[in-house]
Amino acid sequence: MKLVWFRNDLRVRDNHALYQACQDAQQWQPVVAVAVLTPTQWKIQDEGRCRVQFWLANLRKLAEDLAALNIPLKVLRVASNREVPEQLMALVRSLNAQALYFNREYPEYEQRRDDAVSVQLGDAGIKVHSFNSDTIIEPGQVRNKQGLPFRVFTPFSKAWRSLYAQELPTPLPMPAAQMESGVNGDPIPSLSYELGSNYWDESLWPAGSDIAHDRLQQFAAEKAVQYPDHRDYPAMASTSSLSPYLSVGALSARQCMTALQLADDRPGWMEGEWLQNQWALEIIWREFYRHLLVDFPEINRLQAFKPDIERRLVWSDDDALFDAWSRGETGFPLVDAGMKQLLATGWMHNRVRMLTASFLTKILRQDWRKGAEFFMQHLIDGDFASNQGGWQWSASVGADAAPYFRIFSPQRQAERFDPDGLYIARWLPELEKVQGKHRFDPRFAVEAGRPQPIIDYSAARNRSIDDYNSAA
Repeated sequence: MKLVWFRNDLRVRDNHALYQACQDAQQWQPVVAVAVLTPTQWKIQDEGRCRVQFWLANLRKLAEDLAALNIPLKVLRVASNREVPEQLMALVRSLNAQALYFNREYPEYEQRRDDAVSVQLGDAGIKVHSFNSDTIIEPGQVRNKQGLPFRVFTPFSKAWRSLYAQELPTPLPMPAAQMESGVNGDPIPSLSYELGSNYWDESLWPAGSDIAHDRLQQFAAEKAVQYPDHRDYPAMASTSSLSPYLSVGALSARQCMTALQLADDRPGWMEGEWLQNQWALEIIWREFYRHLLVDFPEINRLQAFKPDIERRLVWSDDDALFDAWSRGETGFPLVDAGMKQLLATGWMHNRVRMLTASFLTKILRQDWRKGAEFFMQHLIDGDFASNQGGWQWSASVGADAAPYFRIFSPQRQAERFDPDGLYIARWLPELEKVQGKHRFDPRFAVEAGRPQPIIDYSAARNRSIDDYNSAA
């Protein structure tokens, strides 16, 4: 019997561990799947409740997809990663399984867990097979001419695309139906008594890899070619909104790149342009941040990629400022609208994510770790690698970070990307009756019932630039 361990790879297509287990079974051995619920570990790693609910919903859909292949899904419940090796060992023995298959994950927490599982099962004579199914090009394979990891995104992206173009890897198909195992699958609990309710909005992100794949195809066919021009406007439905599906693995990065490639022959595309498309670049950013976790493990421990700069910075300990930011009550309309969207939906438009992060770190001068933790606790698409990378980038202490003097102005960002205040009015309904550009002017916002700005923006910006300038 072959046992496949699912984590953040909740799909039956383009799943290397599942596909290889089914190939190795060769129709004369059954295949069984397992997922492990770790509520205490979720809290340790700041997993948002909406993300956990979405993960569980996708796990239920996965169980249905696996059942159609005659693969039952067993569900283990443990507190934290420390108990995972022993519980998996017990399951392996009860099933008389000969091998365990899983797809590698790259954050240090997950690598330690997987190493412990591999050692315990290996010592018992159980074969353990791991695969790269999370990234398109595995960490360690993209190197500069000196054989060293890239520290800056642009050359990494160029090298990554060169490797990708040489291979043009295609997604693996769904495996064939397997022989009956005689094993009963387990029900998947809602954990509502621990998670609460109404954290995941099913109308925005219905669960399942089939829905994710349909949305991917629609985006690639209808919106990807205009994505570079429209992606920065938060009031427009111009982004893919696929990040929650990528986060839980209902969709793979390889499937995303292949969908772009297949859309290349549609009107509006130049031949080969898909690999240079801005959305393809976002996928490569996702790869870059995963490679950094492996090549620079200190990032896993919440250390800045550029500690020499951070050591010279002084973060504010004014909790009232952080509290106002976290509630969307700073008095700066576009910042507050973004935070209200996050609190209401578990998601925020990427342009606004950059603004809110810049505002917290460079205007309110709060430690980027506090913002990163808050985002992970509230994002439905919470992803450790991308979240760490994005927050360090915003604070100018990360890899290929924003220049220290680049500070996103709430007023200027609104003028450029929400000129009629449509996004602001959606999430700050008090401003619906305010006309156009007045919606992002704090003075008019106050008159409409919004709070006074919690800080003098110009003075704070000047202080921040002076501080960073002395640290650079």
